Amino acid sequence: MQIKIKSLTLLTCSLLFNIAVHAQVKLASIFTDNMVLQQQSQVPVWGWGKAGKSITVTTSWNKKSYNVKTNSGGKWLVKIATPVYGGPYTVTIKSDTTIKLHNVLIGEVWLCTGQSNMEMPMKGFKSQPLVGSTDAILRSANNNIHIYTVPRSSITEAQENSKPSEWHVASPEFVANFSATGYYFGRLLNEMLHVPIGLISDCYGGSSAEAWMDPKGLSDFPEIKIPAKTDSIKAVSRTPTTLFNGMLNPVIGYGIKGCIWYQGESNYEHPDQYEKLFPAMVKRWRELWGQGNFPFYYAQIAPYDYTQSPPYNSGGKYNSAYLRDAQRKSLNSIPNSGMAVLLDVGEQTTIHPPRKEPAGTRLAYLALAQTYGIKGFDYASPIYKSMTIEGSRVSIRFDYAENGLTSWNKPLQSFEIAGKNKMFYPAQAMISGSTVVVSSPLVQEPVAVRYAFRDFVVGDLFGTNGLPASSFRTDDW
Repeated sequence: MQIKIKSLTLLTCSLLFNIAVHAQVKLASIFTDNMVLQQQSQVPVWGWGKAGKSITVTTSWNKKSYNVKTNSGGKWLVKIATPVYGGPYTVTIKSDTTIKLHNVLIGEVWLCTGQSNMEMPMKGFKSQPLVGSTDAILRSANNNIHIYTVPRSSITEAQENSKPSEWHVASPEFVANFSATGYYFGRLLNEMLHVPIGLISDCYGGSSAEAWMDPKGLSDFPEIKIPAKTDSIKAVSRTPTTLFNGMLNPVIGYGIKGCIWYQGESNYEHPDQYEKLFPAMVKRWRELWGQGNFPFYYAQIAPYDYTQSPPYNSGGKYNSAYLRDAQRKSLNSIPNSGMAVLLDVGEQTTIHPPRKEPAGTRLAYLALAQTYGIKGFDYASPIYKSMTIEGSRVSIRFDYAENGLTSWNKPLQSFEIAGKNKMFYPAQAMISGSTVVVSSPLVQEPVAVRYAFRDFVVGDLFGTNGLPASSFRTDDW
């Protein structure tokens, strides 16, 4: 009899504990001390509690309180008005219990997404170093740069919340483990804008674009199989929808200024599909965020010899130049976008270039010019615009080359030219201001030109601003 009474007491205590836990107000994982909220916006704050409960959110910058009730599922969301940059402030969430978030800054918030080249931390991967990282880490303490990493999660069902994580103030301890590309991007923004910067790293190494998309976003791609909720996940970073479910969906809606993206290596075998898939992904993200066409800047993947990696394919379109070209063409398909070219930093024997500062810095150039309106500097790489055939010579024109082109006084060796037989031959190429004139004695009636169109290549054409021109092809063969 005593055993039964004891068991009943334990069961009652357990039930009371569960009721108490569910009655408490809870915030989504991304809302913690040290968070950065997007300035001069209506930013959502959300969480969960007991159904029908009243929640009050109070912001210290204006002493204003916002009242909301949890819905039948226990979720609540309120939009709070943020002032011009500043802080630190507090945000207090009160119901039966009270949560008070400290050291909250108001500034510019950017989402940093993609696969391993965005995920690669400042300290480098094991036995894969980053150039200059030790000095950069040592000097990284900055109260006006705060960083947050969404924990890895691959799952077949969309999650409301991500695994627990915390916002951190930039310091060697935390910057060492944060996205290098993201950190260099944010560091330059903070230096130039003199406002607090919030960086959210949402990355998974080896991930495909379709893993970051929801079923609706993939509806125009019937060849991509969406897993059922009960399916097992054999490829954790390449199974369609699974990273969206576990890592992106839980933070969608958090107030951001824009997004930077470094991905494409895991889609290099399907460049024609990626040319449509990538813009579809961006469009869908923007729809879900509900912030209009927020800025979206991305890194063109760096050259690398993919034949040395599984499945060891080579020839034809098993050439990452086709994926780079799909990214180049996406500039015309994605409004309010920009592409950072990395044709000069690739490494033949590693897919992870050890020079990450150029990636972050070049993405920051795009944001500083196109989003923040800083004028007076050439911020973009030359991008192929058009060609004109005159006899046996082809003149190639570029966007973003108003101040001309350069090869740093070295011969251009990466141009090829073809006639109607579609056979490409090495071409002679000469710079003439903002134009490159291409020819070959082996091609008297040219129809197409390619530049740096190889799996691994080191770009040799630059803008006068020092930024490398993108590889390109004028054909669609």
